[in-house]
Amino acid sequence: MADKPEVIECDENPFAIVRQQIEASAKYLNLTREEIDVLKSPMRELHVSLPVRMDDGRIKVFQGFRVQYNDARGPGKGGIRFHPQETVDTVRALAAWMTWKTALLDLPLGGAKGGIICNPKEMSQGELERLSRAYMRAVFPFVGPEKDVPAPDVYTTPQIMAWMADEYSVICGKPQFGVITGKPLSMGGSPGRGDATARGGMYTIREAAKVLGIDLSKARVAIQGYGNAGYYAATLCRDLFGARIVAACDSQGSIYCEEGIDPDAAYECKCSTQSVCNMPGVECICGDDLLELDVDILIPAAMENVITAKNADKVKAKIIAELANGPTTPEADDILFANGVHVIPDFLCNAGGVTVSYFEMVQNFYMYRWEEAEVHHKLDRRITEAYHSVYNASREHNINMRQAAYVVALKRVVETMKIRGWV
Repeated sequence: MADKPEVIECDENPFAIVRQQIEASAKYLNLTREEIDVLKSPMRELHVSLPVRMDDGRIKVFQGFRVQYNDARGPGKGGIRFHPQETVDTVRALAAWMTWKTALLDLPLGGAKGGIICNPKEMSQGELERLSRAYMRAVFPFVGPEKDVPAPDVYTTPQIMAWMADEYSVICGKPQFGVITGKPLSMGGSPGRGDATARGGMYTIREAAKVLGIDLSKARVAIQGYGNAGYYAATLCRDLFGARIVAACDSQGSIYCEEGIDPDAAYECKCSTQSVCNMPGVECICGDDLLELDVDILIPAAMENVITAKNADKVKAKIIAELANGPTTPEADDILFANGVHVIPDFLCNAGGVTVSYFEMVQNFYMYRWEEAEVHHKLDRRITEAYHSVYNASREHNINMRQAAYVVALKRVVETMKIRGWV
């Protein structure tokens, strides 16, 4: 483990971007250099090697990480990614964003994140189960319901969470399903968790449309990334607002249809053919062109660093709702703000997932399940309050929404660190 890891300072290194964002926002809070240095450093991180027997009998060693960024406000909280391009700096950045996210939503939690370098698309169910259980055995001493509670993330599922929760319970010798959130309902999962990330984002879009005077029933929407978050965003834009989805994309390419794309048909096409590009009746366009379409709402719902200084000036959307983590670089933020684009930053827009994960933790602690309507109501209230706290801070300081979100979140984290005597 390392307290202050070396970080390669490059333009698109996600952890370098996190540190840049902290420095840019700290001046509005008059933070000391010591306070800034603590905020810029992960508290602890674990690197693990995971030998797993593959179906062909050979042993393959996978590399994994768990970063616990800051637990001043409570136990760590954050997902686990299975991705072939996973890096420790990405995990560090995601753990930092989780810290700000839980603070922004005023949850009694800290921030953490995990990841394994692997390609789950090339692995069998048996291999994925053995890998999941190996990871939990490796991180077991560092996680738990009152220490650090993981959850699903990119390419991890409720089934993977179930295997991990079971492995933790086997080691403990008793059911301890509260170690994980995003579980199946039969193991203590929460109603409303499946679409929580996208639903929370929709609540922020609704509030942004109110302050900007946009009629969402006439809105045109482009969605960059059509995994779970992108699909749920598309269906909820349609069902909650009556908005029209005119473009969508996945890793294979982008599609466009001015008359509107049926979200369910697009998802069925992706599941059956591996890409939305095989959907009939749509136009295939260059992937990058989707970001520059003349739409009302652009929803980045894939990976980091897709809106940069190179293309930000070409973005025509009135609202960018960041369901992905870190899709916009700091340089792009400045350009978008100058052009009047209303960016709903990632750790506000996509905070629905961690909020309902927190609700799942609460339900697990007192062994009671809420109805889905109650979960939606509680999520709506939390997200709406957070949006307006950020919007008001942006107006007060005349800063962009991301800087305002940092101002609100960092203030809460630093206040708790001071009370605890850390700084």
